[in-house]
Amino acid sequence: MQQYDLKDICTQALAVVDKASLFIKSHVTQVKPDHVVEKGTNSLVSYVDQQSESILIEGLSKILPEAGFITEEQMTEQTQKALTWIIDPLDGTTNFLHQVPFFSISVALYDGANVIVGIVHEVMNGEVFYAIAGGGSFLGGQPIRVTSRISFADVLVGTGFPYHSDHLSLAHFDALRMVLTSTRGIRRFGSAALDLCYVATGRLGAFYEHTLNSYDIAAGALIVKEAGGMICDYRGAQNWLFEGEIMATAPQFKDNMLAVTACFK
Repeated sequence: MQQYDLKDICTQALAVVDKASLFIKSHVTQVKPDHVVEKGTNSLVSYVDQQSESILIEGLSKILPEAGFITEEQMTEQTQKALTWIIDPLDGTTNFLHQVPFFSISVALYDGANVIVGIVHEVMNGEVFYAIAGGGSFLGGQPIRVTSRISFADVLVGTGFPYHSDHLSLAHFDALRMVLTSTRGIRRFGSAALDLCYVATGRLGAFYEHTLNSYDIAAGALIVKEAGGMICDYRGAQNWLFEGEIMATAPQFKDNMLAVTACFK
């Protein structure tokens, strides 16, 4: 495969993502109820999601004209190629529509085997997380690492829940009980991309969630891995990107988290 300058690609992509972020931020108070479409139960989309995606597609296509796209709002043909951009133009749409300031843009570049560039831009506070395969993870240009805490009792754990209430099961409550009784507590922020970045910075010790899509997790997962963290599915295997479930953790909490996700077996 052709050799690419991933650092240059990441730098150019960061500028494109920043443009989309500025657009989203300028429309936080502009979206009205009749601008919103319910794709499914509690799964919402507005013109802001769609326009953000269009901005990203236009800009990223100029960086790598040969790349394909996997995107949440499907504003372009969905094709996986030798290089593929995996995009969530607004991760945390429900937060955005309720003006809860925790939502992000997630952009990843995938080479058919691995995610090789990952960018997550938190819109309201302007935190920009990014990573290049083999090059480390960064927040605002500064290196980041997963937590060095040793005790599982000393960390927070993040999670999320299915959009559809009929997908909730007793296993969710069993897992919650286990986390609540063995850690400092659990957090449910509403943007999986940012949850993963919070693991990468050590704000969270771990994160788990299922019924997710590749565009929710691709970028954040690379950021966790390059920050020294571990990414796997609920069984400890590597079937996480397209299989809908992910566990991200500082390595020292792997066994603790596998015990939590075992609730879902």
